[in-house]
Amino acid sequence: MPLEADAIEASPRIGGTGSTTGRLRLVIPTFHEVESLRILLNRVTAALEKQSLPFDILVVDDDSRDGTEEFVSSIARNDPRIHLLVRKGERGLSGAILHGWQHCDATVLGVMDADLQHPPELLPVLVDAIQTGCDIAIGSRYIRGGRVDRWNPLRRLFSAAAVWVTYPLQRCCIKAHDPMSGFFLVRRECVEKVELQPAGFKILLEILVRGRIESVREVPIAFGRRAAGKSKANLRVAWEYFRLLVRLYAARYGLTRPDPNISIVSEEYPGD
Repeated sequence: MPLEADAIEASPRIGGTGSTTGRLRLVIPTFHEVESLRILLNRVTAALEKQSLPFDILVVDDDSRDGTEEFVSSIARNDPRIHLLVRKGERGLSGAILHGWQHCDATVLGVMDADLQHPPELLPVLVDAIQTGCDIAIGSRYIRGGRVDRWNPLRRLFSAAAVWVTYPLQRCCIKAHDPMSGFFLVRRECVEKVELQPAGFKILLEILVRGRIESVREVPIAFGRRAAGKSKANLRVAWEYFRLLVRLYAARYGLTRPDPNISIVSEEYPGD
C-alpha cells in the first residue's frame, strides 16, 4: 500500500534549525481503548502546542463500539485539530496508520499508541529532530536513558531477540536500536510511493528497511505501564512478526518479489 503523491497536495520540505515549514499528522490507532484515550488526547494536544509545527491528530478506530466514536466526536466539535475515522469491517494496526497518513497533505507523519505507554510530552523533542534535518525520529526504549517498566525476564529476552534479528535487514549506517517502536515521526517524502504492508503491526521496521531513510535519531523514552485493558502480545502476534521477517528477508536477498497485497487478518491490535 504505497502513499501516492497524486493523492495529496505537495508541501515544502522541512529542514534547517527552527524551520516551521510543513505540517504534522499524528495518527492514534485505537481498539477498545476509550478509557486511556480520555487522558491521552489532552496530554497530546498540550505537548504539541509547545512546538511550532502546525498539527492535526487523527484517531483511527477499528469500530470498537466502546464509546470511542462518541467521545472523540465530542472533542472534535470544539477542536478542529482533532479528527476521527471509524473503520468498519477492518482490523490491523499498520492498515489504520497507512489510511490516516494517506488522507492528508502533511509533510511529517507520526504515530503513537493510545494506551499511555508512550509519553506524549516527548512529541516536541521528536518534532525538533525532524525540523533539524533527520528523516525519522523514534521514541526508543533501548538506547541510553530509555527503559521498560515491569517486564518479566522472559519478555525482555523475547523482545531483545526480536530486535536482534532485524539488524541484518537494516542498513549498517542507520541501524535503529528500537525498530519495533510504535512511537515515531517520519518525513512523508521518505515513504511516499514506498510499498508497505497494510496488514501487520510493526510498520516502523518496514519503513526502516524499505523507506528512503538516510538519517535516524532515537530519543530515549520510559515505556510505561498500560493505563487500561490488557497486553495484546500473544502467539498470534509472534506468528505475524515471523511472517513479516520472512517477507523482508526474502525481499532483501532477492528470493521473492515483495507483495504489498499480502493480508494478515488480526482481530485486535498487537501493541507492545
